[in-house]
Amino acid sequence: MRTISLIISLLVGLVAAAQTPQQMLDRAVNALKQGGNVTAAYAVKGSQGTSSGTITMSGSKYRILSNEMKCWYDGKTLWTYSTATGEVNITTPTAADLQAVNPYAAAQDFKRNFNMWKAAGQVPGCYAIMLMPKNKNNMEKLYLYIDTKSGLVQNVHVKMSDGSAFTITLSNYKTHVAATAATFTFDKTLVPPGTDVVDLR
Repeated sequence: MRTISLIISLLVGLVAAAQTPQQMLDRAVNALKQGGNVTAAYAVKGSQGTSSGTITMSGSKYRILSNEMKCWYDGKTLWTYSTATGEVNITTPTAADLQAVNPYAAAQDFKRNFNMWKAAGQVPGCYAIMLMPKNKNNMEKLYLYIDTKSGLVQNVHVKMSDGSAFTITLSNYKTHVAATAATFTFDKTLVPPGTDVVDLR
């Protein structure tokens, strides 16, 4: 039995190795699609400090909850609460805004606007992809680490044109979680009482 398990593990590894970066990215997008309502814990570490929280996703919709920030996006309108400003801002986000925080939107953008290669340095259990923008922007390159079993993105390392860098780690994925339309719209009970709500649309 141990020999059979070892052979299966090796075959899984070979199949993953044979896949192209484009195929692996497609798999990551499909994993989010098929997961229905998905939640994950995230941690961001960079030159500007660290932060962590949870993200709930359903297609293009998302909710982010952390100590520093809370966001709700229902597919059209974005509500953002920041402890730095002490208020909720209502905006209609651009595609770039969504790509910065929503893994699903980011993955779609990578497919359209980035060239990609299999990265030289691999991490056990992950397929590493290096991406560089087709057109010059403030992002120099980034690395995606995709779990070869689940197809879900585990780690993102971003290098900016100004020399700064940050890493996003995603963990504790849960699929098909309970969520309704209200999950992705502003919930005043999650911000301090009396918080100003400013409509910037």
